[in-house]
Amino acid sequence: MQHLEDWLGVELFRRGGGKLALTEPGAAYGSAIGEAMKMIAEATARLPGRRSRGRLTISSAPGFAARWLLPRLSRFTGRFPEISVDIQTSLDRVDLPMEGIDAAIRLAPAAQAMEHWTHLLSESFVPVCSRALLTKHSGLSGRDLIAKAELIHLTSTSADWAEWFRITGVKEPDTLRGGLRVDTVQMALEAASRGLGVALGRAPLVDVEIESGRLVRVCDEDVPSGLSYWLVTMDPDLQSQDVKVFRQWLLDELTAAGHGGKKDRKPRKSVSGVKASGPIAAGRARRR
Repeated sequence: MQHLEDWLGVELFRRGGGKLALTEPGAAYGSAIGEAMKMIAEATARLPGRRSRGRLTISSAPGFAARWLLPRLSRFTGRFPEISVDIQTSLDRVDLPMEGIDAAIRLAPAAQAMEHWTHLLSESFVPVCSRALLTKHSGLSGRDLIAKAELIHLTSTSADWAEWFRITGVKEPDTLRGGLRVDTVQMALEAASRGLGVALGRAPLVDVEIESGRLVRVCDEDVPSGLSYWLVTMDPDLQSQDVKVFRQWLLDELTAAGHGGKKDRKPRKSVSGVKASGPIAAGRARRR
């Protein structure tokens, strides 16, 4: 950067306190050359006969990275040992060719998806609790247990219990505003596993706890949230061979798990009479 400033004869950055900040000329210059730099990056991606770099940088929603991707990643590295993987967790929009990101995994409604995005998994709401709590209230139906037990609320998203009651048509209990409040999905599930109440899990991220027996379903039904996980890439002509390999591996994993890349999760038979009545409004999910 110093060489560039010396060559231009203009200070592009202010330096101080270990940080850099764009000056007014620097911001104007960056805006002006941004499109040109993007064109260079895309032209580079289009070069015919490009070889595999042997390194893949994936930006993923934090929850998906920790709870779905990482537990399976050894199968990718075992199958493709020549490709090293860097995982960065973020929910922000990314400019793939400019930020050095090869592909991103994001949670979004179908209305936001672009033509070259690949549908991975649909998200659903799944009320869960500890087996001990379910046994304690074994005489209650799923909806009666939800009305009676303490509810664990996730404060980092507006798509919480009030939305679940709205889309299922189940009457809100008088105690809805009470209960434990936490700011991460992980804390909500941990609290539920310790018998502190019923948490609103998000499938497929809660599947690990259900399959291990740490948590059990209160209602044997998936209520669609209206959001899905997508693999966000550049259009096929710009994708590197590494990205194409990773995309196909993801689809293979989904097929092996019985999901399929373009299909929603199959609804489970209800034992509580709760029925889904529509998707949650787009844009309400955060920090997943």
